[in-house]
Amino acid sequence: MDNPRPEKVAIVEELNAKFASSSAVLLTEYRGLKVADIEKLRHALVQAGGSFKVYKNTLVKFAADNAGINGVSSYLEGPTALAFVDSDVVEVAKVLRDFSKANPSLVIKAGILGESVISAADTAALAELPSRDILLSQFAGLLAAPMRNFASLLNALPQNFAYALSALVDKKSEEAA
Repeated sequence: MDNPRPEKVAIVEELNAKFASSSAVLLTEYRGLKVADIEKLRHALVQAGGSFKVYKNTLVKFAADNAGINGVSSYLEGPTALAFVDSDVVEVAKVLRDFSKANPSLVIKAGILGESVISAADTAALAELPSRDILLSQFAGLLAAPMRNFASLLNALPQNFAYALSALVDKKSEEAA
């Protein structure tokens, strides 16, 4: 930008900060959505740990270049809104997927994870994953399973020995009678 206006510089700096602080950014096309629908989407995204904002494509291109994100330019055609993810990427992707099913005007174009650009199909795959909490509980269950099996094995040895001893005592008492 040759001699940019201060407003544009401020927006690019804001975008740079958002790119740096967000765990992911999902690019969407919102053409045909009503303002009320966008407000519903914004509210749902805030609940999921994200935010939704419309920026000029040229300013997003500058900010992406400044952040070292390559390959975004091809997705910045037409009206583009960015969903910034502050917490769980999966939850925000699910909100966008569910909203786009109810409102086909919302199209998920691509996503940015770190400095990598992912396709719309990859973003849809993110939405199919279980949430972070569920993944962590499944992982904890996987870690606990061998310990639980070992503990039951250790418990089974004296228990089986006690059953065998009891059976032997019962057999001896029947023989004595």
